Parts: sequence; C-alpha cells; structure tokens
Amino acid sequence: MTTRAYIAFVLVLMVNAVMFGAGAITVLSVPALSERAPYLLPAVVAISMIVSPLIAWAMAPTLRARWNRKPSMGHTRTYPNQRASF
Repeated sequence: MTTRAYIAFVLVLMVNAVMFGAGAITVLSVPALSERAPYLLPAVVAISMIVSPLIAWAMAPTLRARWNRKPSMGHTRTYPNQRASF
C-alpha cells in the first residue's frame, strides 16, 4: 500500500464521523426533516459511508510530511551538511 492509502485509511474514519454527525444534526434539528427521520437517518449513514473514502483520498496528499513540500509552499528545512534550496 502507498503512503496515500495509509493516510486515507486513517482519515476515512474521522471524515465518516464528521459527515454522519453533520447529517444527523441536520436531519434531527430541522422539523420538516425530523418527521422523516426513520427514513433519512439510514440514508445519511449510507451517504456518509460512500462519500467519506472519496473525501479522505482527496485530503491524503495534503497531510504528508511537512518538510517534503516545495520551498515555494513556505516550508523549508535545511539539514546539516546540506545546502538550502532556495
């Protein structure tokens, strides 16, 4: 597995929890939607399980090692015996 896949696997659990929480709060707090909560909450669960891996896969490259970025991103680090690459 690639580093991106490992990061996405860890992220998918957190993204799923946030998406489900946001959907459940929306369904339960809107009076028109709370009437149909027995039908909408399973839909929120299914949608969050389907969409969260896609979001986690898209977020994974941005969470790689901080010092692996290009100097133009604002993060540079010079190791001993290495010239700075500006």
